[in-house]
Amino acid sequence: MRQPEDPPYAEQDTDDLLTPADMPPGWHLPTAFPGHRSSDESARIDEVLGYDDSARAATAPDVDGDAVANEPAGGLWRYLEHVDSGTRVYLRLQRQAFAVPEEVRITGVVYLPRVPGDPITSRLLRELPTAFIEASINKRLFAMKSTQTLAGNKIVLPSGAKIARRDLLKPLAGTGKTDPDFYERVALQHGQLVKQGDRNPTATMAEINGVALTTAQGWVAKTRNRGLLPPGRRGRAG
Repeated sequence: MRQPEDPPYAEQDTDDLLTPADMPPGWHLPTAFPGHRSSDESARIDEVLGYDDSARAATAPDVDGDAVANEPAGGLWRYLEHVDSGTRVYLRLQRQAFAVPEEVRITGVVYLPRVPGDPITSRLLRELPTAFIEASINKRLFAMKSTQTLAGNKIVLPSGAKIARRDLLKPLAGTGKTDPDFYERVALQHGQLVKQGDRNPTATMAEINGVALTTAQGWVAKTRNRGLLPPGRRGRAG
C-alpha cells in the first residue's frame, strides 16, 4: 500500500528576501523553516511576540513636522544557524518601502543558544552578523555597494580609513578627485539622513556641506552611478 506523501515544506529563500549567498562565513540558512512547516509562520510569530499590526509604529518627523510611520507590519522572520556553535537565530527582515533609498532592515532578533537554558553573553550578541546580512541583502536587491564593514563603533572605508557613525553628518572634506573614499562618505551621509526620516536628504547635504544644491545633486548622481546608492525613484525628492 502506498504511503501518503509528506506535505510540501515551505522554503525560506523562495521569495528571495534572504538567500544562502547572504550568509556570513560560518553561518547557514536552512532550506526549510524549523519543524519543516508547510507555511511561513512570520505573522504568527509577530502575534505571539506582540509585534503585529496593532503595535505602535516608531515615527520620524517629515519636512512639515508630521509623523511618518515606519511600518511595523510586513516583516518576515527567517531562521539561521551558526555552524560551529549551533547557535540558532531568528531575524525579522522588513522592507523599508518608503525609505529613500528603499532598503531591507533587521527589525527583530530572537537568539537561542544551542543548549536550552545556556546563558547569553554580551559578547555573543555583539557577534551576531546583522550588519553583514543587511548589507548583503541590500547590495543584491538594490545594487547597493557602499561599505558596511564595522570595527567597534566605526565604519571601515575601502581605503582602510575609519569613520564613527556620530561623524556621518559632519561636512565632507576633500573631493572625488582627492579622496578615494569620498563617494562612499557621500553614500553614508545620504543614508544616515534617510534613516533619520529626511524627505530631501540631498538638500540637507547641501546645507551641511555649505555647497549649492546642484553640487550636492551632482555628488549623489555620481554616487548612484558607482552603485553606492540605488537608482533614484521617479517623483521622490533627494
